[in-house]
Amino acid sequence: MIARAVEGLRWYLREISGEARWDAYREECAREGRQPMSRREYERHRAAHRELDQRGRCC
Repeated sequence: MIARAVEGLRWYLREISGEARWDAYREECAREGRQPMSRREYERHRAAHRELDQRGRCC
């Protein structure tokens, strides 16, 4: 039971920190045979898209 709780906490922290998305991005690049961007470039790219996305903004 404790192991299951620890695994759930690990999953949750990976989701909110962005680690899961980073891993999914790297797996996608490997499948497609392309070179992934660096982690820093990836985070900048995500931040730029969040800024352009108007769904979460009121104004």
